[in-house]
Amino acid sequence: MSIKAITTDVLPHSSSDAGRRILAGARRHFFAHGFRGVTMDDLADELGMSKKTLYAHFSSKTALLQAVIEDKLRRAEADLNRVTAGTAADFPARLHGLLTCMRGHTDEIQPAFIRDVQREVPELFELVQNGRRKLLHRHFGKLLKEGRKAGTIRKDIPTDILIEILVGAVDAIINPARLSALGLTLRTGFTQIISVFLEGVLVRKGGEQ
Repeated sequence: MSIKAITTDVLPHSSSDAGRRILAGARRHFFAHGFRGVTMDDLADELGMSKKTLYAHFSSKTALLQAVIEDKLRRAEADLNRVTAGTAADFPARLHGLLTCMRGHTDEIQPAFIRDVQREVPELFELVQNGRRKLLHRHFGKLLKEGRKAGTIRKDIPTDILIEILVGAVDAIINPARLSALGLTLRTGFTQIISVFLEGVLVRKGGEQ
């Protein structure tokens, strides 16, 4: 099933108050327990509504999952926009805020969610991957360029290459199999990647590159 086909099953009134309640409940349950570990019966019981009401807003569990993922990406985009809205003069503070924001959005996602989505709905796993890549490109790219202007980021490596290295490292490690093999969580994996990355791109004391 294509992502486009799934999208047509997210009904127009899913943005109503009841639709937003369903999204919030599904988000908590899916991210904590995975896709397989949550049923529409579970959600209906949790929200105190009938399955008929759930299906009136989202025609399938997969359509609801896609809506949760898209809502998550929108929320992350909005939060990151607020963090990166400053000027190059306060680059360190905005960098710290960006990392804190990314870790916060990562914290609520448990390995079971990523594993289930990767195995059972790969087209939505691709949606997650592509959404994360776009966020990294847009916000870390903007910050690195401004940090370079401020003299904080090395100038001997093109910014586009730095971003590709960062995205490639995240793609390589932030998946259930690699995290398990490395004994990492989503949060620790992302934090360590960023730490290693920044140690290599920040200007050394004395202005050396």
